[in-house]
Amino acid sequence: MKMEKQLPRLVLSFIEEHSLIEKAKLLVVGVSGGADSVCLLHILLQLRDELNLDLHIAHLNHQLRGEESDADARYVSDLAQRLAVPVTIESRDVAAYRAENRLSVEEAAREVRYAFFADVADSIGAEAVAVGHTADDQAETILMHLIRGSGLSGLRGMQPLSNWRLPDGSNLKVIRPLLQIDREETEAYCKALNLSPRVDSSNLLPKYLRNRIRSELMSIIEGYNPNIRRNLARTARLIADDMAHIAGEVSQLWGTTAIERSGGVALDNKAFESLSLSLKRHLLRSGLERLLGSLRDIEEVHIESLLEVMEQPAGKRLSLPEGLLFIGGYTESLITREENAPCPLPLLGGEHKLVIPGETALPGWHVKAEIKDSGIRSQDSVKYQAVFDFDLVGADLTVRARRDGDWFQPLGMSHSKKLQDFMTDSKITRAWRDRVPLVCSGDQILWVVGWRIDERMKVTPPTTRVLEIEFENLTSGREGF
Repeated sequence: MKMEKQLPRLVLSFIEEHSLIEKAKLLVVGVSGGADSVCLLHILLQLRDELNLDLHIAHLNHQLRGEESDADARYVSDLAQRLAVPVTIESRDVAAYRAENRLSVEEAAREVRYAFFADVADSIGAEAVAVGHTADDQAETILMHLIRGSGLSGLRGMQPLSNWRLPDGSNLKVIRPLLQIDREETEAYCKALNLSPRVDSSNLLPKYLRNRIRSELMSIIEGYNPNIRRNLARTARLIADDMAHIAGEVSQLWGTTAIERSGGVALDNKAFESLSLSLKRHLLRSGLERLLGSLRDIEEVHIESLLEVMEQPAGKRLSLPEGLLFIGGYTESLITREENAPCPLPLLGGEHKLVIPGETALPGWHVKAEIKDSGIRSQDSVKYQAVFDFDLVGADLTVRARRDGDWFQPLGMSHSKKLQDFMTDSKITRAWRDRVPLVCSGDQILWVVGWRIDERMKVTPPTTRVLEIEFENLTSGREGF
């Protein structure tokens, strides 16, 4: 069977197998002007009556290749006119978006492109966009994820049908009808029908990882196995099946082991500990995806770091991408945005004089102070316990919260530092900073409780008397924290 007859039947079978297209619907087709997208457009036109489809072409000029980009836009415009298909062509400044969001060129182009597709779909009432990813793109994607250290979710590659998460939180349905077709086949199809697609010169630049995989790595691997593209695609399908099963298992954990809270996800520590390592990883990924909308910035190192901190005592914190924060509690732990993080520190209020030696009751705190014989003791050995040279600090000490203009000299530093800068560098959550107790002598801060004492007040060999102060948080353990 000739290429122009065979390929549409293969694509139709793939569409039906994966239920990609609902009949009697309007579909946006992303057309760059290259062989893959031109082949996709032409095949969908051949299947239009059979699927009862209306098509609308969308082309974005990324403004990255000057006249070449403009020529691509003119080509798509002429193609749409020749095929009598409505088209939307726009230009958007990908370079500016990249700089603003600190993304790679590829990431920025992809995000801007899909936002454009979503705008076109919304403007014409379409529910999905079809893109021309092929089996070659799939193989390259899997290898790229493997090189970057992806887990199973990355090794399953692109899916025939997926939802692209947009910055506003909405989703765009994306279908890939050519995912089982080779690039060589799309080029042969275009040649057979004299479609003369465009060639994107940026696909030849070695500075992009995908291009190096395509032009260098793939040819090397094919020397070992000429069928590597097909094998990678098959592996992706198998992993996708396994991931679907795992996703079903994870979904049953929501509402029990994991609970969505306002602005966060709470994990029952005991129930989480009983899970297999695989389910732990996937439940954490699921929680992060619910909070972020996608896993674009989440790597395996973040999941492994979460697993490590979950095994540590309560009170541990871990900063995560996009402003997320993990807080380990006694009975449950929380992943939330930093500004929503519950504070385990009691609200102190006012300024309070310490009884030295003796015990002092403060709002939410119990403080014990002892004067001991000389001897070198470790500094800040316990989170809420510290030792000082008593002859330097004296007994006239108070406890208060921070004030504008506070400075102190953190232990180990040779100079003073703004308290605000110290808290920022120490990653003290912004919402907690007004609750951190400060032990002071007059206006001088001696101890940022839970973090660092003042270098000048530490115990040294000449010290004759040691003041040991210990804070007990009376609210610890409430609501799992």
